[in-house]
Amino acid sequence: MRKNSFLTNLTELNLAILFISSSGVLGRFIDLPIPITIGFRALLAGVILYCFCKWKNLNFKIATKDKRTILIGGLLLGIHWITYFYALRLSNVAIGMLSLFTYPAITAVLEPFILKTKILPFHIVLSILVLIGVYFLVPDFNIESDHFKAVGSGLFSALCYSVRNILLKPKTSQYHSSILMTYQLIIIAIFLCPFFFILDNSNMITYLPETLTLALLTTAIGHTLFLYSFKYFSIVTASIISCLQPVYGILLGMIFLQEYPKSTTILGGGILILSVVAESIRVYRLNKKNLTK
Repeated sequence: MRKNSFLTNLTELNLAILFISSSGVLGRFIDLPIPITIGFRALLAGVILYCFCKWKNLNFKIATKDKRTILIGGLLLGIHWITYFYALRLSNVAIGMLSLFTYPAITAVLEPFILKTKILPFHIVLSILVLIGVYFLVPDFNIESDHFKAVGSGLFSALCYSVRNILLKPKTSQYHSSILMTYQLIIIAIFLCPFFFILDNSNMITYLPETLTLALLTTAIGHTLFLYSFKYFSIVTASIISCLQPVYGILLGMIFLQEYPKSTTILGGGILILSVVAESIRVYRLNKKNLTK
């Protein structure tokens, strides 16, 4: 990877993270049953991405051996979104997003076992650093509080997200990221379809602009760019760099929801930024070293 290409890919990854971070504010603002929100989001984003793929004349053909992996990936992504939105609903943007961001540590532990890759001590250290940052950012672990329930929901969401990313990592070199994301969105929309007949969806039109923003900016663009980054970065690298997401999310929460962080939140955010900078420098030096060989 050339120097300019690396900087471009790193910029695209950070842009994806910024777009995805808008989910915190939107998840708190949209007052619909969560399965309805996620199903509607998946449906709208799926239509948008499908049209994009047709416009780009991308090949929708998936090998039979890969269909099961993509199906599982779609289900895991749907569960991740639902449990994440429950975490947001039970607490606030900071608690919801930051409990989710234990997933880089989970990824660092699981990836070598699932993909049969080498464990890097540097990633373990950075994962521990991320956990320390999250510790300072989460203010209350009282088992009876909504904050504790939110953290538990966020941790389960993190596990689903981590496994999904690891499973789809090998597929990003075989299929366009937009194709992979389109199929996952279709899977989520189909499985959540029954909830449109069970739960109250009378306010869907009221929150159509916000849901459309969630579908287009957060999902269709943000998640596709993030999946695209797997072609150029390892899952652990992308995960650790994406720890900027809660920082972006908290800033958006301050602007749009007037949710201001405590001093511990600032300390934890600083630790997360440190881990992101450290990993970015490591990857940059590694690429520079490879170019000189």
